[in-house]
Amino acid sequence: MTAPTPNSVAWFQIGSDQPEQLKTFYAGLFGWNYTSDPDFDGNYDLVTYPGNPRPQGGIARVHDSSANHAIFSVLVTDVAATIAAAENLGAKVLVPLTTTKSGLTFAELRDTAGNHFGIFTPAQA
Repeated sequence: MTAPTPNSVAWFQIGSDQPEQLKTFYAGLFGWNYTSDPDFDGNYDLVTYPGNPRPQGGIARVHDSSANHAIFSVLVTDVAATIAAAENLGAKVLVPLTTTKSGLTFAELRDTAGNHFGIFTPAQA
């Protein structure tokens, strides 16, 4: 499998107040596997697919069902510049530029139609 290219959908996140039930569902349906993400202190699980050891998405733990969600994230070369461009086009920032302990940089936005999506730049190897 090749690495995703910039400006392509390269990640998904599903948030659930019942993450174990959700993980069981997707493992049974698609054979997904999970590992805890050390950047999020047990509040996020990385998703891998059979035959592909590289994580492709995540399951986030949320506090109640009103916060349940499914969003896509786009790989970008510069999160800050993309935030600025999105705001100039009318987007709203939901989660500001954030950098994890491992170096992943991300933000979450709402587009002009009200859709929630993410942008990210992976940690440098």
